Amino acid sequence: MKRDGTAAAPRKKWRVVLGRLFRWGCCFLLLVALVVLFWLRGALYDHFVRFPQEEAAWRALRAERQAVTNLAGWPEYRGILHSHSHLSHDSEMPFEDILKALDVAGLDFIGLSDHCTDGRADFNAQWRGLHGGKLFIPGFEMRDGVMPFGVAAGVVLSNRTELSLLARQIVSNGGVLFFAHPEEPRAWELPELTGMEIYNIHSDLKQLRGGLPGLLPQVLVNLRRYPDHVYRKLFRRPTPFLQRWDELNLTRHITGTAGNDCHQNVGVRALYTAADTIRIEDPSPQVLAEFSLNWLTRPLARLLFGRLEANRKLFHLQLDPYERSARFVNTHVLAHELSEAAVLEALRAGRVFIGFDMIADSSGFRWFADNGTERAVMGEALPFTTATRLHALSPLPGRFSIWRNGVLLQQQEGRRWEWTPSRPGKYRVEVEVKIGSEWVPWVYANPIELK
Repeated sequence: MKRDGTAAAPRKKWRVVLGRLFRWGCCFLLLVALVVLFWLRGALYDHFVRFPQEEAAWRALRAERQAVTNLAGWPEYRGILHSHSHLSHDSEMPFEDILKALDVAGLDFIGLSDHCTDGRADFNAQWRGLHGGKLFIPGFEMRDGVMPFGVAAGVVLSNRTELSLLARQIVSNGGVLFFAHPEEPRAWELPELTGMEIYNIHSDLKQLRGGLPGLLPQVLVNLRRYPDHVYRKLFRRPTPFLQRWDELNLTRHITGTAGNDCHQNVGVRALYTAADTIRIEDPSPQVLAEFSLNWLTRPLARLLFGRLEANRKLFHLQLDPYERSARFVNTHVLAHELSEAAVLEALRAGRVFIGFDMIADSSGFRWFADNGTERAVMGEALPFTTATRLHALSPLPGRFSIWRNGVLLQQQEGRRWEWTPSRPGKYRVEVEVKIGSEWVPWVYANPIELK
């Protein structure tokens, strides 16, 4: 090396180049980090601010629960409708696992609604009756939103049958006919129609901004610690469904229920296969991608996931475990007993309310009318007199809203409300609970008709 430094020039040039590469690399990594943080900003806010506050509000609300005297005199049973099993093409749930989910969720009954197999709805294919103390009612999700429950054993319906004839077959064989997914066009004029979903979580999912990919930041950041709150992000007020329901009830009786649409199929999992591949699939199951391993990726896979054994599950993210879907919203019925005949009779009559019980258990809520000599619960009718009173009783404090023929009349906060109607009509009540500064829908009750 020369003392004047001429021989060191190339080395100095390399240091300059490396320095620039390092700075550009740091800038690139910083830019990527900023983009990722921007993408996760909503989920991070929920993680550190909204969800902890929401969780505290849920706990505080549940702690205020007080028993309600059962003035209406009916036994109450809580369950779910619109639920799938392994008989559906998009669910893997065997009936034994569904029973476990019902037990964890504390439910009494389930109305199944499997997709047809080869266009056939076989009412002998599903569990029926009491299993482990839980009532299973067979049902299917058929063409044009037709969702029958409780059709007689031995009956097989065809999805290719003309709609009006299919409706008559359902009713003549002892079933009740509901419409699923009220956001879709439906033959609302069918005389055999018993009821409709006034809420369906899958309808909310279809309205979610960005669809399921739009929920990915929440899944990555919050699913492990706040799974119920992530699931609640799907909720939208079912205002259009309620308007449709009110309109139909102006001229006939239509029972409103909740559609849980349980599948346990929203998620992603990876499995190592005997063919030395990693298969990515959703729990439908549907293969999303499959990658062959090589000398480079195999050690990397071992580093990330541990031992590689055939059919070993490497990871599994599940947004909708069956019990979580089952707890999200429940259909409560007032029935003589926990039997298929009694629950179907309650659904026909409309002795039903729905409660978003993931927030807090709505069991014990009551909505009834009396005129001093007679009493009617939701779904029933009572002669209107000047002595008629409407009563709403809640196990939790909330805000009551009374609707007559689809028009909001009154609102009042509290645990109970006695109100004097001024004229005949169909009266229903909603209850909201306060979570933070927001009034959140909690209960929708079927109407009482004052004639």
